[in-house]
Amino acid sequence: MLVIPIKGMIEPALLYVIRRGVRQAHEVRASAIVFEMDTPGGTLESAKEIVRIITGAHVPTYTYVVHSAFSAGAIIALATKHIYMAPGSVIGDAMPIIMSPFGGVQEPGEALEEKLVSGVAALIRAAAEQGGHDPMLAEAMVRRELEYRVGDEVLAPKGQLLTLTDREASRVVPPDGKRLLSEGTVDSLEQMLEAAGLRGKGLVRLEITPAERIARFIAALAPLFLMAGLLGIYIEIQTPGFGVPGILGALSLAIFFWGHHIAGLAGVEDLALFILGVALLSIEILILPGFGVAGLLGLFFMCWGLLAAMVQRYPGMPWYVLPDWEQLQVPLRNFAIALLASAVGAYFVGKFLPRSRLAGILVLDQAARREAGYSAVEVDLPPAGSEGVVENALRPSGSVRIGERILDAVTEGLYVEAGSRIRVVGSREGRVLVEPLEAGTEEEGGRHA
Repeated sequence: MLVIPIKGMIEPALLYVIRRGVRQAHEVRASAIVFEMDTPGGTLESAKEIVRIITGAHVPTYTYVVHSAFSAGAIIALATKHIYMAPGSVIGDAMPIIMSPFGGVQEPGEALEEKLVSGVAALIRAAAEQGGHDPMLAEAMVRRELEYRVGDEVLAPKGQLLTLTDREASRVVPPDGKRLLSEGTVDSLEQMLEAAGLRGKGLVRLEITPAERIARFIAALAPLFLMAGLLGIYIEIQTPGFGVPGILGALSLAIFFWGHHIAGLAGVEDLALFILGVALLSIEILILPGFGVAGLLGLFFMCWGLLAAMVQRYPGMPWYVLPDWEQLQVPLRNFAIALLASAVGAYFVGKFLPRSRLAGILVLDQAARREAGYSAVEVDLPPAGSEGVVENALRPSGSVRIGERILDAVTEGLYVEAGSRIRVVGSREGRVLVEPLEAGTEEEGGRHA
């Protein structure tokens, strides 16, 4: 039997812990999962995902309310099959509120309030139905215009949200003699286990690990790590040698995958897809001419791996099963932010970095310096104005044929197809700097990721 604490605010960090706990319960074939709860509530999105995890669990679920289960806590408790409460504890008041960016509660307009309340009312009814509880009781915790009564006794008059004490929640309801919500008031978790017939099953308490705290931070900043990774790789492709941008880009992507793996989102298969995409794209850029099937497949697998790493995965859900729209919304938003920020950064990098002093600092270019003792660099380069033909596509670097010579060349951030006519405009780090003479070029950021 596994005990998962729900203490304090309900937020994404708790979502990761519950996902790990439910997965662990499945793996060890636990007899039950007990949520030990004391919370003032939290974010609706986190509560919604936790409810999905609980209702998808193949293990009996229990909630033990130690002090309070308000708002999102009440929604989660109602999703479990069995509820017990400690003396003096309370459950209820799940009406949604909007927090102001400057602190405090923000008053929504009438239309927005109804939209919020309607959505939460549907969620809490669905949670109650999944847990086998009265959906009307659940909705009375959200809608103050509803009256909730047991027989002739009104527990929540109109204009007041339903909040139940432990005694009210465990009262017997005629004529069938069932409990209203709680199956009993018990003084401790041990007494709850005994009352539920779970004593002696072996108890394991789940704790939040330091790695999960770090993973929470990484997952929250996923767009930034993605942007840094993609932009670092782009700068590395744009500049000769291997330097700081490539190292930082690779490190950012490694942190991104590690954090999402610890958080229970990314699996090894997501990283494998991304690496496969990088390999195919590298083959397309370095070996195959033009931009064809390998490059497109590489981009597809890279995007798939990055997106899949951010998708919420529920216990027992195979990696190859396509997620639904709700699971994709947040990953798509983060991915779009990262791509947009990377594109903006790539534009400014392509426009200003090649002519800046920073390029020489970022790139480890000692291998290209004749005075350092190397002689592999072309020093007898054609003069400005010389014309030739692109031998291997410039992305923006590649090779050109000028007369009988094939030379390494680079453009000012432009993509130039093989076979295009070019003109020499200068030199850079032992390579000719060229510009196109005819159509067939595109901005690098517009043609390649």
